[in-house]
Amino acid sequence: MSATASTTSPAEVSYTSSGSEPEPALAFDGVSLVFDDGTRALSDIDFAVKPGEFVSLVGPSGCGKSTLLRLAASFEKPTAGSVKLGTNRLGYVFQESTLLAWRSVFANVELPAELAGVDRATRRADAQDAIDRVGLNGFEKHKPAQLSGGMRMRASIARALTLRPELFLFDEPFGALDEITRQRLNEEVSALFRRDAFAGVFVTHSVSEAVFMSTRVVVLTGRPGRVAAEISVPFDFPRLPALRYTPEFAAVSAEVSAALRGAEMETAA
Repeated sequence: MSATASTTSPAEVSYTSSGSEPEPALAFDGVSLVFDDGTRALSDIDFAVKPGEFVSLVGPSGCGKSTLLRLAASFEKPTAGSVKLGTNRLGYVFQESTLLAWRSVFANVELPAELAGVDRATRRADAQDAIDRVGLNGFEKHKPAQLSGGMRMRASIARALTLRPELFLFDEPFGALDEITRQRLNEEVSALFRRDAFAGVFVTHSVSEAVFMSTRVVVLTGRPGRVAAEISVPFDFPRLPALRYTPEFAAVSAEVSAALRGAEMETAA
C-alpha cells in the first residue's frame, strides 16, 4: 500500500478551537481515503471522540484502523470528508517504541522538548516527571537495548507525555508483548487516562483489551473500512484487574465480538 494518499478529491484537515460548547477532541466527518495505487482504505467514516473519552478501534487486519490515526495526526490526508481536531496538543505512540538506540531513556524522553527548543531545566524536569509516572525511575541512564519490550514501550509513552497531550493516539502499542506485560500496561495507561483526562484513541486487535481500556469501542468492517458498530463500555474507572473475569465484562466483550463477526460477514457478502 502506498504511503501517499490520492488527492483527486477535495478534503479538509483542520484545527477547531474551543468555543462556548466543548468541541470534540477529534471528529471524522464523511472521511474516505483512496491510495495512489487505487486501494480504497476507508469509506465514509463518521464518528467523534469527546474530551475525556477513550475510544478503541477494532476490526479485521487491513481495515484502516492505523490509517485513521495517521489521518488524525495529519500524516495522511483524506480524499473526501474532513478530519477536525479540537486541540493541537497530540501524543502519538507507535506499534514499535521508536527509541533512538544511542540515547539513554532520559535523553529519549526529553527529545521532543529538546527539538522544540524548550529550555534545559524545564525539559529535564518534564522528562523526569514523565519517567516517574510510567514507572521507569532508576532506569534513566539505560539504553533501549538494555530494556525489556514493556519497558521500551513505557519509555515511548513517557516521551509522548512530555508533550502534555490533550489527544493521545495509540497505534496498537502492546501487540508484540506477552499477555502479563500487556495487561499491566493496559492498567497503567488507564491510570494515566484517569489522571490526565486526555482524549484517547487506541488501535488494537484484542477485544478484551479494547473493552478493558475504553469508554467506547468502534468496530470497523474490512477494507474499505466503515463504521459497523459503536459500543459503549459502562464500567467506572479505576478498572481493577479482576474486572476482566466478571460476567458483565464477558457480556460487553461478547457484544463487541458479535459486532466484529457481523462486520466480517458484511464484508464477505
